[in-house]
Amino acid sequence: MKHTYQITGMTCSGCRNHVEQTLKEVQGISDVSVDLEQQEATVYMKEHVSIETLKEALKNDGGRYGIHLPGTYKKESKPMPEIKKRDRGEKGKYYCPMLCEGDKKYDKPGDCPKCGMDLEKEKSVSETVEYTCPMHPEVVQSGPGSCPKCGMDLEPRKTTGNDEQEEFRAYKVMLNKFWVSVIFTLPVLFIAMSEMVGISLSGIASHKTWGWVQFVLSTPVIFYACRSFFIRGFKSIIHRSPNMWTLITLGAGSAYIFSIVALLFPEIFPDQFKSEGGAVHLYFEAAVVILTLILLGQLMEAKARSQTNSAIKELLNLVPPEATVIRNGEEVTIPLEHVKLNDIIKIKPGEKIPVDGEITQGNSAIDESMLTGEPVPVEKKVGDGVIGGTINGTSSFQMKALKVGSDTLLSQIIEMVNKASRTKAPIQNLADRVSGYFVPIVVVIALVCFTVWAIWGPDPRFVYAFTSAVTVLIIACPCALGLATPMSIMVGTGKGAKQGILVKDAKAIEEMHKITTLVVDKTGTITQGKPSLQNVQSISEKYGEDDILRIAASLESSSEHPLAHAIVVAAEKKGFKPQKIDNFNSITGKGIMAITEGKEVAIGNKKLLEEFDIKLETEQDKDVEKRQLEGETVMFVVIDKKITGFIGVSDPIKETSAPAIKHLQDQGLEVIMLTGDNKNTAKAVADKLGLDGYEADLLPENKYEKVKALQEAGKIVAMAGDGINDAPALAQANVGIAMGTGTDVAIESSSLTLVKGELDGIARARKLSTDVMRNIKQNLFFAFVYNVLGVPIAAGILFPVFGLLLSPMLAALAMSLSSVSVIGNSLRLRGK
Repeated sequence: MKHTYQITGMTCSGCRNHVEQTLKEVQGISDVSVDLEQQEATVYMKEHVSIETLKEALKNDGGRYGIHLPGTYKKESKPMPEIKKRDRGEKGKYYCPMLCEGDKKYDKPGDCPKCGMDLEKEKSVSETVEYTCPMHPEVVQSGPGSCPKCGMDLEPRKTTGNDEQEEFRAYKVMLNKFWVSVIFTLPVLFIAMSEMVGISLSGIASHKTWGWVQFVLSTPVIFYACRSFFIRGFKSIIHRSPNMWTLITLGAGSAYIFSIVALLFPEIFPDQFKSEGGAVHLYFEAAVVILTLILLGQLMEAKARSQTNSAIKELLNLVPPEATVIRNGEEVTIPLEHVKLNDIIKIKPGEKIPVDGEITQGNSAIDESMLTGEPVPVEKKVGDGVIGGTINGTSSFQMKALKVGSDTLLSQIIEMVNKASRTKAPIQNLADRVSGYFVPIVVVIALVCFTVWAIWGPDPRFVYAFTSAVTVLIIACPCALGLATPMSIMVGTGKGAKQGILVKDAKAIEEMHKITTLVVDKTGTITQGKPSLQNVQSISEKYGEDDILRIAASLESSSEHPLAHAIVVAAEKKGFKPQKIDNFNSITGKGIMAITEGKEVAIGNKKLLEEFDIKLETEQDKDVEKRQLEGETVMFVVIDKKITGFIGVSDPIKETSAPAIKHLQDQGLEVIMLTGDNKNTAKAVADKLGLDGYEADLLPENKYEKVKALQEAGKIVAMAGDGINDAPALAQANVGIAMGTGTDVAIESSSLTLVKGELDGIARARKLSTDVMRNIKQNLFFAFVYNVLGVPIAAGILFPVFGLLLSPMLAALAMSLSSVSVIGNSLRLRGK
């Protein structure tokens, strides 16, 4: 059974995780899902648990959080921030990519006040358009006109470009810091490891001099390149939310401080911590190598986030920066954000439609593939609705603006992608939970260790206390923990790339092997996405099938319709060349007419037959209906006002689709098709492939909602698609899988891309996910086993009995061994 409750007192993702964990521990509860934005908890119960029991659990946990029946608690005057539609012209807001404070937004760029991560800007279709001179870019104004310096016409420039420059600058700064870190780290590593590889530097300078060189080289890495890491670690301590940054700050910081103390005051250290030459071993290289590796990971993450944001940029590019509005009888070109409700807009052939509305004058065929995924343009006439971002065909028309700015369908699609892409990767939550327990334990052990040695240890007590505490922190340094996941992911993604599986983020690999339901688009995913000729049927003794195809191709060669292209291509394969035609005429919603070879020829749908008062015989009608149920689009050929035959065109199913779907079903997956195509075609494809379910006539938001509904029903969903219309659902799914043959928006909105665009790649992706996740768990074991064994020894547990005390040098060696074990184990993935 499932119950939903209101939760109070939550302010961040840590609160959400805490409430989930507390409620899950209550007897009789099988699972809990907490929505931070809505301040709600969905509780799944094996048997009924009273709300009093739940209240008691949260009360015993500290009393900070409250739980209430829906509608019984009045929210405070300052509720959690919600994602709201922005008014036209409002600039984007900034959010933390770590979601450490849920969906809280900030008005200015900078660092997150809680974790220190760089804030990212949310994209919006309602960004303003500025005009600039191509010769004098410093000239910028809000509307069109002439350059005051050279007189050239100003060109539109979307302010989104400023966002790209802002992102690029942030990435460039991080990249520069990384190279600075590498340049200073490599010589430090060489100096520290020279003796281990048989190179002696003592002939050039003394050990102490080389120590000062390491100090000078390490300091820019600590205080410039990786300064932000320590700020984040410091903030995690202040906010009492220990995480990876806490570990990094304690580990690398302790190694750096220990080395400075050893460099300045070597005489205070006991002989056990000195080399044969009497010098205390330094750990500058341990600190800077750890930080440089982590900075590399941050750089790769920033690059991945930039690629994710490019999905939204692709969507933004669908909207034209200007619109031609008819005001006071004159055509005026204005910036898109200046378009008002009920404005009359003129759309020229080939132009993108700027806003949502309806046609008031004229007709045309509109390419709506960005919405439906279907390649066939839709005929539109007066009174029909049109959507912003779709592309006009070859005819002009006028339309009334009914939805503008953030109310348009494209804006809502962008908002869906925005919202779904801000979800936190589960693997990150796991790392945070581990850190939440691991960090306090390590700190407590270090403090206890220091206290015990300072009170009961041999002289010099405080030196022993300091060195043993630092040794504990060094051996607990998260180098191996930090490598455990990214190393497996890196090797796994490299292997996947060789198999035609491109992985964008770790979430996809973590979730893929858990998938219970696969949702697939039809056109371009299951099918080839390109209409092709299926058959030509003659019902006249005078004209054969080749005659009908040849004549039809002559007419269709003058049409830009995708179905026409399929007919022309089929005729060319048979060696038929289009003949000259006269009096070509397109009949909106019905077909085309022309004169060729001295004959009056018409090609179109059933409505065209009504023009000639032609009725099909019963057998012919049944044959046509059967073909339509099989997914074909049937076009009738009329010559000299008599029906002579019909042509069937369809989007054929890929050869690999059927066996791939059967294989996935045999593995226990439920396969459901969601398509924007009509019900007859969808049913034909679903029946032929034996799918577990299908739904047709869906718009992008419908697919998004269907995926969300499946997730709310407790299913782990993968979505496979290739079109712009699939982008919101791809972003919302636990794993979004794009066909490499599809649109850039679909690819950027997804987590996985199948290069060849074949569904059989999904089975390979699931196996890759299983192997990688098993490898990550093994790595985590190696990362912790040295800590579990080494920390007690570093604390001095063997000293009273055997007189053994682990030196910081051995602690660093153990830390290195754990890293080597992790790297070696990760590389095993290549051979699987």
